[in-house]
This record gives sequence, structure tokens and C-alpha cells, in this order.
Amino acid sequence: MTFSFRRIGFAATAAALAAATTVGLVGTAHAGEPTPGGAGIGDQLFPALGNGGYDAIAYEVSLDYRAGVTTMASSVIMHAVATQTMSQFDLDSVGQLIAGVSVNGKPARFALHDEELVVTPPSPLPAGHQFTVTVRYSADRSQEPASTAWPDVNLPGNHIKFHNWINTSDGFALLGQPDRAHLFFPCNDHPSDKAQFTFQITVPRGLTAIANGNLVARVEAGDHSTFTYRTAQPMATQLSQIAVGAFTVVTQHAPNGPILRSAVPADRVAALQPALDRTASQVTWLRNQLGRAFPFDQYGVLAVDNNYNGAALETQGLSTFGAKELALPERNSAPVQMHELVHQYFGDAVSVRTFSDIWLSEGHALYYQSRYSADRGWTSFETAMRQEYEADAESRQVEGPPAAPKKAINVFGTESYAGGGLALYAFEQTVGAQTFRAVEQTFLDRYQSRSASTEDYINVANEVTGRDLTGLFRAWLYGATTPPMAGHPDWKPAPTSR
Repeated sequence: MTFSFRRIGFAATAAALAAATTVGLVGTAHAGEPTPGGAGIGDQLFPALGNGGYDAIAYEVSLDYRAGVTTMASSVIMHAVATQTMSQFDLDSVGQLIAGVSVNGKPARFALHDEELVVTPPSPLPAGHQFTVTVRYSADRSQEPASTAWPDVNLPGNHIKFHNWINTSDGFALLGQPDRAHLFFPCNDHPSDKAQFTFQITVPRGLTAIANGNLVARVEAGDHSTFTYRTAQPMATQLSQIAVGAFTVVTQHAPNGPILRSAVPADRVAALQPALDRTASQVTWLRNQLGRAFPFDQYGVLAVDNNYNGAALETQGLSTFGAKELALPERNSAPVQMHELVHQYFGDAVSVRTFSDIWLSEGHALYYQSRYSADRGWTSFETAMRQEYEADAESRQVEGPPAAPKKAINVFGTESYAGGGLALYAFEQTVGAQTFRAVEQTFLDRYQSRSASTEDYINVANEVTGRDLTGLFRAWLYGATTPPMAGHPDWKPAPTSR
């Protein structure tokens, strides 16, 4: 995620069920007396997010958009595997009017408590068995229930009000990060529990629905059209995107890369064409930097009108931007495009294990975004890193170190971006560019389509280098003060104001 195009740092099918794998924070399957699944997955920053007792495998999300009203008849089907013998389980859910719940096709009792939909199945669910839960509900885009952990407020220094539904003149889009996907559909809303998705969106004829994944069906019936999209790889809930509007879909190709499928407002195509045209070269540049193929079979840009809060989101396979920001001059817009593109590898293909690991996503995006800007001649990479280094002491003190944010609001703070990028730069300076690249490749290969933690990255670094670099990483990622920068003994952090 990036904000305001400002200076970032420096300035479901049987086959899917059989193939999908998930790794939750809660333990592996065990038999025993039926007990409730946990109402939380163990995340230090977002303790209410996620749920214990099961792993989600696939979701089928359906929305029926009607012009002129904010309510949408909706449903979600979650396919999951029980990791314990469950007497009841929770789904994260807020802001929805629940019409009914069934488990394995049979009506189930349910209750809403805070941001939890508590489901009691007709009979206990055995450990290790697959089950299906269907929730029929009404979503209301006029409702703005703020997340308890990440409030709907202006972030310091960003001047962005984080709405949930982004209503436009002809439709809407989602803003699901970090903990808001469960406003749109009940789910296990934590990045450690990735799943495959099918989205079915019905819209008035003449409008277009856009979502993550491949368009697998479009059906016209009367005065409505139904679009069905399906992801080929598992996805974290926070990376989901659905948008409805008068979009023009632009298809391009990246050499030896994915199909590029972008969606932009029909009246903004000419203004946004330069941003679309540079996407193929950006995919190629990043693939060459990492030495790894793009992790998804397609990629694209989604531009949303009516001001997308100045934010840019790494929604999987379809990065989301505000149309007016995307139309800014290349020097202003291209680095942010690269930032979200990097996330397709770090943050999407390899998701974070907990939100305290967010530096793995944002730090990598900042690091390669900075390299891209330097390669384009807009700034010196070393100068950018030095500027971040000098400012690190203040933000580290206020927000906490990169891998230990003090509060949930700091998840998308300066330290997760700049502090994480500095940690990667310090590592590269210590081991050299070639070894650094080998570590990056091993990490991506090992955790593709999975979630990874800070410790996972450190373990890969130690394994590939044959050295114990735990102390280096712990100083940079958990230390209260800014460590010396390898190779730059003259660099000094600026004095703090506290």
C-alpha cells in the first residue's frame, strides 16, 4: 500500500479444494471432544482478526449491485478444513445484515458479537474434515463501521480518510487493507489463512464488474450482466478487490510475462494510457531484478475515479489506484506503480504471517521502488537510503522498530516502509548484491503461495549465506535504536525530538 503518491520513504471447485494449501497460526488438526474454534488467530496487533479451528480453502463471493441504492443482496460460501473437532466457529463479520447461515447444506444457528459471526453447526465438525458454510446477507455501502483496530481516521502526515466502501458516481470499489475485508463478506480475515476466490458480481447492463483473477464467465440476462472471476492462486482476504463502474478494459502483453488486463474509467482512457503503457516494461524490469517469473498469470491496473482516498493498493493481480493520481507525470506516478508491482511478489504471492511481519511486504516494495527510481535517473539510490537512515531514529522511536510496531495504526507507518527497506539495504551491504539476490530468490521460491514470517526470512538468509546473521537482522528489525550502516561509517541518524 502507498499513500497520496507522496514520497514513500524518500520524499470454488473440487480441484481447488484438493490443490489449495493453507498455513494458519493455530495448530494442526487434532481429534477430541468438540470445542469452539478460537475467536482470533493470535495476531499481536490485530487480536480479533482471524479465527481458530479451521483453515479456509476457497471462497465464493456473490454481490448484486443495483444503481441508485446502497444495499446489495450478497452471499459467501466458504470451503474449509476443520483443524479441531468444533462445536462452533467464528467468521469475521461487521456491518452486514445476516439473513441466514447453513453448514454443509443444513441450517445453522448464528449470532453476531462485536465483529464476529458465531456459527453453531447442526452437529460437531470432525477434525481433518472439509466443510462448507454459506452465509446470505445484505451489504450496505452507506454504512461505515470503523474497524476497532484500524479506525476510520486521518493517518498522521497522510491526510487520508480511510473509508471502507469507495462509492463512485457509477459504482464502487473496495478498500480492504489491512482488516476490512470482513466488512464486505464474512471470512477468516487474516493473511496467514490464504484461500482461492471466485467472485460473481451482477450489475446493470452497460456497467462492468472487475475483480481479482481471470474472467471465466459473463452472462447477459435481461437488463443485467453477471461477471464471474476466479483466482488461480490462493490470496489473502485483505488483497481482494471488486469494482463496478463504466470501465474500459485494456489488454496488453508483457514480453515473456503475464497478460496485462487493466480497467480504467471509460472517459479517462487517453489520460491514463501512458501509465498503462509503462506497465509491461516495469514487469520486465522487476523480473530481471529478482530473476524470477511474475508469480501470477495476469496483472493489471485498476483506476478508480472519485478520488480513491489518495491510496494505492496491491490488490492481487490487479493493483488499485486513484485515477487522478495515476494520471500524474511519470516521475510522480511510476514509482508508486512499481511499489504496488513489487507487492505482487512480496505481500501477495508471499503474504505476511502476522501483521508484525508487514516490513517483509512494505520494506521490499520501498527497496525496489527506490532502485527503480534510481535506474530511471530520478534519484540516487544511495542518497535515498541515506535520507531514510538519517530520519530512522525519530520514526523508530515514535512507531516502534520495523518488525515490532507499537500499535495497529503503525502497520502502514514509516518504519514498516523505510525501516524495512533500510534493513534490506544493510543486509545487502553486508553480504553483497549477488548473495542478497540468491536469498531473495530462495525466499520467494520457498514461500510462493504461502505466508512467511520475519523468522522465515532470517532462516533463509542464514541458510543461503552459511552465516549466522540473526544478530544483524534483530538489531535492524527489533532494535530500539538505529544500528550503524554497513559500508557507511559516516552515516549518522538525525537527533530525535524526544
